[in-house]
Amino acid sequence: MQVTNLTAVSAIDGRYRQKVAALADHFSEFALIRYRVRVEIEWLKALAAHPGITELPPFTPAAVQLLDTCARTFSVADAEGVKAIEGRTNHDVKAVEYWLRDRVASDSELAAANQFIHFACTSEDINNLCYALMLSESRTQVLLPALDAILTRLTELAHQLSDVPMLARTHGQAASPTTLGKEVANVVARLRRARERLAAVPVPGKINGAVGNYNAHVSAYPAVDWPEFARVFVEALGLEFNAYTTQIEPHDGIAELCDAYARVNTILLDLARDVWGYVSLDYFRQKLKAGEVGSSTMPHKVNPIDFENSEGNLGVANALLHHLSTKLPVSRWQRDLTDSTVLRTLGTALGHTLLAWDSCLKGLAKLEANPQRLDADLDVNWEVLAEPIQTVMRRFGIPDAYEQLKALTRGKRGLTREALREFIASLPIPEPEKKALAALEPRSYTGLAARLARDV
Repeated sequence: MQVTNLTAVSAIDGRYRQKVAALADHFSEFALIRYRVRVEIEWLKALAAHPGITELPPFTPAAVQLLDTCARTFSVADAEGVKAIEGRTNHDVKAVEYWLRDRVASDSELAAANQFIHFACTSEDINNLCYALMLSESRTQVLLPALDAILTRLTELAHQLSDVPMLARTHGQAASPTTLGKEVANVVARLRRARERLAAVPVPGKINGAVGNYNAHVSAYPAVDWPEFARVFVEALGLEFNAYTTQIEPHDGIAELCDAYARVNTILLDLARDVWGYVSLDYFRQKLKAGEVGSSTMPHKVNPIDFENSEGNLGVANALLHHLSTKLPVSRWQRDLTDSTVLRTLGTALGHTLLAWDSCLKGLAKLEANPQRLDADLDVNWEVLAEPIQTVMRRFGIPDAYEQLKALTRGKRGLTREALREFIASLPIPEPEKKALAALEPRSYTGLAARLARDV
């Protein structure tokens, strides 16, 4: 059966392929092979440029250009050629080495240097750098821009809705009012911190041989400062150098990065559930799209499906990300192979992450505040003004202020403005404070919420 969007086993590569297509350039099998070719070529060029590698003279500009072109133009057809070799060798990285030798065989200068392709390397020297580059470049080119789009929309909503009063609900019960914009601003502040941490996580790499000691390197060229050479090489790729490893880079950096993605996802999951609730309360309405259907049997439905889709995919993504962050740093002795298959799920974890972020942004674009519904809830919850009244009473030393307001308001829905004003009028406090308390309404008792929302 030909693999298409309809026949793919994974929903990421099937139903949702177009939404996560940008990650294919970083996490597909083709991308992994292309990254391997790139790293192998950069290593060969670095060896040729080192004066201590005497048997490998510096490459001419023409040879360097040929190598760079080979990496830059690497195609799906080229990858299929590598896979054909892998079918014989049953080794994916060795297949890249053989393919690269064949690729440059027609150039006499590079053909003479073919024994230095994959020189002194174990497969993990190549693979760890490939995965590090995948994660680093996908973060910069795909995922951070997607997160920034959400942050931009949320910031717009925080500012637009900064003055729209809303009944807060602590423990699901009526609480001191806030504004819709301030509640959005809370998410903006959280996401900005999480975004900064995500962007700052360094991705380490190593290229130090079979067990991390440069054994083969030193046996061939004992005079070369291999740790320094390796550091310069890894950092030139834009990665952080890890000097101490076994055969594998221990993946602590990948684990930290997965945790950073999971933290962002947890914040967005919290947002998705809250917005779902506000839509249910009719605090938010959703813009209609011509032709869309909300229910197969109930024509009136406008369901918050984008936030439900986002929540579901955030859960799947975090399940994978948490497994990656706890499994990858654990390897038996100098190396076992359990990380190899797990690393291949990085694209799946980030695919569900990107899909969730896309759904979240789509849902946020549809939201419209419903001030009438917000006001209606505030108008029937005058008891929330018990807080400012008892606080002012405390200021003027009235005993049992909290207890008096508790007796007046606790569990008594439907308390009226008139009842509160009558109570305020009886208080032994200065007249200006009485007037200020009597003028309070639930919709005006929002503290600094509007300012905080505008300042985010």
